[in-house]
Amino acid sequence: MARIGIIGLGFMGRMHYETYQKIPSAQVVMVADKDPKRAAGDLSGGWGNMQTGVSQLPMDKIRGTTDWRQLAHDPEVEIVDICVATPLHLELALEALAAGKHVLCEKPLALTSEDAQKVASAAAKAKGFFMPAMCLRFWAEWEWMRGAIGEQKYGAVRSATFRRVGSMPAGWFKDGQSSGGAILDLHIHDTDFVCHLFGKPSAVFSRGYTKTSGKIDHLVTQYLFENNVLVSAEGSWCFADGWPFNMGFTVNCERGTIHYDLSRKDSLIVYADGKANVIEHDKHDGFFGELSYFLDCVRAGTRPSRVTADDAVLAIRVLEAERKSVETGQVVRVKT
Repeated sequence: MARIGIIGLGFMGRMHYETYQKIPSAQVVMVADKDPKRAAGDLSGGWGNMQTGVSQLPMDKIRGTTDWRQLAHDPEVEIVDICVATPLHLELALEALAAGKHVLCEKPLALTSEDAQKVASAAAKAKGFFMPAMCLRFWAEWEWMRGAIGEQKYGAVRSATFRRVGSMPAGWFKDGQSSGGAILDLHIHDTDFVCHLFGKPSAVFSRGYTKTSGKIDHLVTQYLFENNVLVSAEGSWCFADGWPFNMGFTVNCERGTIHYDLSRKDSLIVYADGKANVIEHDKHDGFFGELSYFLDCVRAGTRPSRVTADDAVLAIRVLEAERKSVETGQVVRVKT
């Protein structure tokens, strides 16, 4: 049984807790949050762009603290799951790794690629395993799509478009100094997946603007590759209040077009041979996929490979090029 401690009980901490309840080999033994109410297990009144149902933790089975260091060094905790605001990731990840824990850290890994590299360097030398929680790589529809591309089931990819949009989230996300704006906290999912599919782009061309956070809250990026495949992504927190969060992709191949839309009942469809074919696939979400995978790695004694700290660093480097492109109006090369 994997013994887990969760640091941070906001939306993502609640989501992770609920997901662990679906994994037979997982046991949350400790939680930490600076809010004494949450540390005592009362999670009522939270926010999230996906539904969570937990409002009270079973504190007869879980210990709570307002001191995250106490959790990071607790001998009963085997895995530290970091779900706090982005500016705290560096300090918490470094200390948990130094304490010999296995560490899962929510995205983005840090506010800058420089700080993200510090975590990656520490993770490479650490006794415990480290994995950034890039849940999109484990989302069933994205897994299916990547598999179909890898097999060239419909021939080579000619173009790929990704979209992730919603209204401005509540809480600390509105403060760009903490969240980095939509470009870093939201759009990172699609930038990472573009790299997952096609490798590092040679350059990017982006347009965007801010609305609330003071950072880039809406942008559209074209990722430039040497083989000239057309790849773009839109990310936004600027839609009107009440607009439901949505995500999707369209991948156009030589012999078919793969389309996913979260809001549609038949979410994944392939158009090929003049027909619209609804794809039956595993229904797990990315949270279940990523947490299950990490626990399997810990149990097997195998370092995670499906997503690594180096992958998280690359995604932020690409985002930094996107930000510079928005600021300058120019095509910007991605640093190696």
